Amino acid sequence: MEEKRRSFLKKAAVVGAVSAVGTVAATAATKSSTYSSNGVVVGHSDKKEILYKKTEAWDEYYRTAL
Repeated sequence: MEEKRRSFLKKAAVVGAVSAVGTVAATAATKSSTYSSNGVVVGHSDKKEILYKKTEAWDEYYRTAL
């Protein structure tokens, strides 16, 4: 009885390890394909991104919205 349990645990450990390696490989393959970004350059830039520029139109919008 004890030998059957040990054999089962060994097999389960091997299957678990193989499954984990397969998952890591699949994740790595998936990540490399998600960075294709259709020609858009993905990376680090030193430029400051300006999302808001103070103008009269924005001032009027904020006065009426609040």
